[in-house]
Amino acid sequence: MRRKEVIGAVPASSPLAPPAPRIERPALRVVPSLSPLTRDRSPALAGGRGMLVQVRRRGGILVSLGNWWVLHKKLALRVVALLIVVCVAVGGYVLRDELSGGLGVVGNVLTGHMADAGFGIEKIEITGLSLTREADVAHALGIEGGSTSLGFNIAEARLRVEEIPSVASATIRKVYPDSLLVSITEKTPMARWRIDGATMLIDASGAPIAPAGVENGDLPMVIGEGAGDNAAAMINLVNRYPDLTFDLAALNRVADRRWDLIFYSGLRVQLPESGVVDALGRLNDYQLEYQVLQRDLDLIDMRVAQYVAVRPTVREEEDAQ
Repeated sequence: MRRKEVIGAVPASSPLAPPAPRIERPALRVVPSLSPLTRDRSPALAGGRGMLVQVRRRGGILVSLGNWWVLHKKLALRVVALLIVVCVAVGGYVLRDELSGGLGVVGNVLTGHMADAGFGIEKIEITGLSLTREADVAHALGIEGGSTSLGFNIAEARLRVEEIPSVASATIRKVYPDSLLVSITEKTPMARWRIDGATMLIDASGAPIAPAGVENGDLPMVIGEGAGDNAAAMINLVNRYPDLTFDLAALNRVADRRWDLIFYSGLRVQLPESGVVDALGRLNDYQLEYQVLQRDLDLIDMRVAQYVAVRPTVREEEDAQ
């Protein structure tokens, strides 16, 4: 049974005090002692009534996989990505022929549609040609039937055009929808090189750049094997003496070792293998003092230092006498 207590009661003899409220509190009850769990977490009796309290065990495959995923998530993602890449690469290699054929068909269809839409290349304007043939530039551009301005690769075409021996640089520009503008800058020819019956224009490095024509007759002529490689140095050396260049027809490279000067009069001046600068200086002095190049001579031999040998021209009438 509950016991009631009255707190703060006021004597009834006081006429002015109001009646005090009564506060009731429940009586305390005794709680039976709890039964502690054993160390091996075995079931215990609950409330002394004989009911078993089960303890949940954590574990199993799903829990283990979850823990492994949390700890090794980045590694797992990398392994999966690597497997995907390997599978794609292997599949692409096995099906490479089929994929190539399919892409080719799709490309041809798209190119045909672009050409029909007005983007086919119909006009090519080429400027700057003097030594270079227009056909060589057109071939280097690689324009074929059905080529479109949208799919045309300017960078690759420019490299092919610049491989032409006479071309120093090239600029290619698209003019939509159907035109190309090609601007060529050619190499500057330095001399003409005659070898094996052909005459070629060569640049400062001695490389052939184009066939020589009549319009190139004012360029110096070099003849013989190896003349192209050594032409620039020899031409610059001879040009120091303007009196020696008058009526000069060609510079002849002999055995790729030394030079001869050949004049239109038929005179040949044989220069030494070494000491060419000194020999040309002496020849220039002889010309200024004796006009030796205008004499009736067909050979001046300067191959031996400090010595000069000359051979007069033999006339037919002299042979008859």
